[in-house]
Amino acid sequence: MAYTVSLKASEIAIDKYRKQEKYHMAKTITYKKLWKLLIDRNMSRSQLKAVTGVSTASIAKLGKGENITTGVLIKICEGLQCDLSDIMELVDEESEKPTTE
Repeated sequence: MAYTVSLKASEIAIDKYRKQEKYHMAKTITYKKLWKLLIDRNMSRSQLKAVTGVSTASIAKLGKGENITTGVLIKICEGLQCDLSDIMELVDEESEKPTTE
C-alpha cells in the first residue's frame, strides 16, 4: 500500500513538471524598436542623449540589451514623445538568440 502512494506521488510530481515545462516560455525585452525609431527619425545616439538627458552608460546598456531602470525608459519616452511599446517589446528568448549559419 505504501508503494502505491509513493508511486502516485511520483506520478503527480512528473505530471506537474511536464505542465510547467510545457507552458514555461522564457521572455526577454528587446530595444530594437528604439533603434529603428532613431533611424526613422534620423537621430544618433548622441542626439538621443541630448534630447532625453539619459547617460551614455544607460544608452550603452540599451545597446547591449541589458537591464535599465524604468526611469530611463520614461525619460526616453518623454524626450521622443512616444510610448513604451514604441521603443521596446517582450519577445521569446529563443527569437533573440543570434543565428550562426
